[in-house]
Formats: sequence, structure tokens, C-alpha cells
Amino acid sequence: MITVEDALAQVIALAHPLPTEMVSLSNAAGRVLRAPVSATRDQPPFRSAAMDGYAVADPVRQGAKLRVVGQAAAGHAFLGKLNPDEAIRIFTGAPVPEGATRIIMQEDIQVDADHILLSETPQAARHIREQGIDFTLGDQISAPRRLRPVDLALLAAMNCPEITATKIPDVAIIATGDELVMPGETPRADQIIASNAFTVKALAEMEGASARILPIARDTEASLRSVFELAQDADLIVTIGGASVGDHDLVAKVALAQNATLAFHKVALRPGKPLMAGRLGYSLLLGLPGNPVSSIICAHLFMRPALRAMQGLGGFPLPSATATLAADLPANGNRTHYMRATLAPGPTITALDDQDSSLLTVLCDADALLVRPANDAARKAGEQMRYIAL
Repeated sequence: MITVEDALAQVIALAHPLPTEMVSLSNAAGRVLRAPVSATRDQPPFRSAAMDGYAVADPVRQGAKLRVVGQAAAGHAFLGKLNPDEAIRIFTGAPVPEGATRIIMQEDIQVDADHILLSETPQAARHIREQGIDFTLGDQISAPRRLRPVDLALLAAMNCPEITATKIPDVAIIATGDELVMPGETPRADQIIASNAFTVKALAEMEGASARILPIARDTEASLRSVFELAQDADLIVTIGGASVGDHDLVAKVALAQNATLAFHKVALRPGKPLMAGRLGYSLLLGLPGNPVSSIICAHLFMRPALRAMQGLGGFPLPSATATLAADLPANGNRTHYMRATLAPGPTITALDDQDSSLLTVLCDADALLVRPANDAARKAGEQMRYIAL
């Protein structure tokens, strides 16, 4: 068995970065930007009004009477020059005319026909947004980064209609086993419902991939080979079950017969010891355990970082944080243990009572994985423990 750290390093090394493509801004949400983008103009591109009111030229004092000579609105500039004894009606976002030095709030003036009378001493704030205060020509959005909704607004304001993005990873998911049927089917008395693939698919999509669940591969080499053929164009093939050493665990055997290269097969991990990784033709191959909790935790720990690496975001483990342990824990064994746990304000963390790797209900109750290093000594309440948020 190899350590979790070694296994993740090998998975990242197998996760070759995918090519890039040009993507329109309207389709760029969630995509990974792979080339920096430069602003083609200042923002705002002119001095603009920060509120509705009247643009005037200093100096102005309480009681001053100014002639209103025009108005400016967003998209409709006042083209003349403002003189000291003049004002223009101006609205938020409008260009501030030449000569104007401040905006007087409309609440601070009285209107008299085509004149205004300042009823208050102007405030210190000028209510003018200077040209380029947000960004200037040539400012960049750096890459790589996954584009959030707010990033799209910034790209649009920079007048960038398309971006260079990583190709969307194609993930093929293969559940294996004669005991499985799909949801909605009627299982025999000795069968169960295939459930893990749906969480694996959702996790892959959460990382920006396009994922598909292939037909269940039965416990024969011929069945597994035929399903592998359906996945041969995928960037990542994820198998669920069949990765152990039993008579019906055929994933490694069939993959090797198809000229796969395997990097490892077993990790000092709990839950999830029968984990394997390699490459099958063009595809990264990740073999997850069959137990529900084991497969889902391994998908978090290995598949998600692999998909990030494939999209050019670097090879890193999932981020972790620390919390105060709420209750004592006994010493850990010789495998790194990712314990299902709950977080409370503080934050404090509590390991759930039952850590059986078949219990989906316990995993659904958890919002964190409490990380126990291999051979970790007994822990007392109040100690700081590392965790990964779910």
C-alpha cells in the first residue's frame, strides 16, 4: 500500500492537462480561463456622475444662483463646457462635462425656472467617479482561474467577447457488479440499487466536467470490455467496484489486457483501501471502491483534484482547515482515516459515531471529513484537528 499523499501525487501526474478552445463570454460561466485577458479601455471610460443632481464648477457656496444650461444622462453626454455660473442637470452614470468639478445632490438645491439655488453648503464629497477608477487600459485578469459569475461582468466591461478556456473534461462512469440494478428497476432479493455513480457524476460536474453514467458492467470480462469500449473517448474513466482482489474484481485484469498502465493498486486509506489509478489509452483511469462511502470519499480526495489538474488549475489536494475537537478520539490505526464529522460554530468538529463505509445516511449527516493521520495518537477534546469541508 502507498500513502494517500503518494497516491494523490501519482493521480495528478497521470492527469494530463487538456487542450484549450475559444469560448464565447455567454458560455464561459464555470469554465477555466487559461490565458490572461487585457482590458481594451478604461472603466469608467470617462468621469461619471455617482448620483443624480446638478454638475457645477467650484467654487460654489450656500445661496449661489446658477443658470441650468442643459442636461446629461447615461448614454447622452452634454457636449459643451460648463462655466462657473452655470449648472447642468445630470443623472447617475452620465459623463461629467468639461469644467464641472462636483455634483450637487438634488436634495440640496431649489429649482427656480431655469436656475438653481444652493440651499446647503456643498458637502466635501464631489460625487464624481474618475476615469479608470475600476480598471485601466491594459489591466489584466490573470489565468488560470475558474470563472465565477462576477468574473463574466468584469470580462464584459473589459470588452472581451470570448476567452481561451480549457476543454470541458469528459468523464465516463462505470459501475460494476452483478448485484447492481439502476434506480427504478426491480431488484432480485440478492441485488441492490446502484447509487454511487450519481454522486460521482455530480462531483465531476461540480468540478466543471461533463459526466455520463454508462451501462452497468457485469462480472464478466466480456461485459466489462464492452463497457470500456463505450468510454474509450473519455478524458477520465471512473470505475466503481471491481477494484479489489476477489474472484469477481475484474477491473485491473481487463484494463491490463487492454494495454492499460497502472500506477498503484491499494492505498493506506480508510475508507477506500482498494483504490487504483493508471491510464487506459487516451484516458486517465481511476478505479474507486464499491462501498458507497468509500467510493464517494475517494471521488472527493482523488477525482476532484485530478479534474482540477486536467483543467490547468494545478495539482493540489482539496483545501483543509482546522477546528477544535468536541469529544475525545481513540488512537488511529495504520491508515489515514477520513472520518465523517459535523461542524459547529467555533468551529468545533465532532466525529459521527458509526464510521461503517456502507452507511450513506451517516455520510449525508456529515458536513466535513475529519482527517486522522496514520498511527495518530489518541486525541483529547479541545485539540485542533484538520478537516476537509464537504
